[in-house]
Amino acid sequence: MDTINLADRYELPPIDWDSIRKRLDAGIEQAPGTGGLDRHTCWLTTINPDGSPHVTAVGALWVDGAFWFTTGARSRKGRNLARDPRCSMSVATHEFDLVVDGTATRIADPAAVADMARRWADGGWPCRIDDTGEALTAEYSAPSAGPPPWHVYRLTALTATALSTVEPGGATRWRF
Repeated sequence: MDTINLADRYELPPIDWDSIRKRLDAGIEQAPGTGGLDRHTCWLTTINPDGSPHVTAVGALWVDGAFWFTTGARSRKGRNLARDPRCSMSVATHEFDLVVDGTATRIADPAAVADMARRWADGGWPCRIDDTGEALTAEYSAPSAGPPPWHVYRLTALTATALSTVEPGGATRWRF
């Protein structure tokens, strides 16, 4: 991993990736009053066919060193990812603002999908595996997800950039 201190001009130390990872491992709940100014919102950016960005909020989880999220195949983000898996995820915590750039892979392994369904259900979204074992279903989801089934994606990071929001401050980019 390469670490690039974006704040050395101000004589600030680089942010330690382990501190970012540990904070993400602790959870980024999306219920009101749990983070950010009032809660954490993860924003997914995909690439439209004309090359312009498409940004939308998603219910992402940080699991095993990666962001995981869902979407339907007919949603704009689902169509964009099927055509071009490059994407970015951003989130603001009390300690830092973070953007992770990489590629999203659709996960169809029934055991992995079941594990993620359990994690989302434990967090309050009562989803379950559909009859194929490769996607999720539920009585509801975010309107932007489209209708079920919802496929599970894992974002593999190529780079990440964080801006510290607490003393001593700092900004760092990592290449993985």
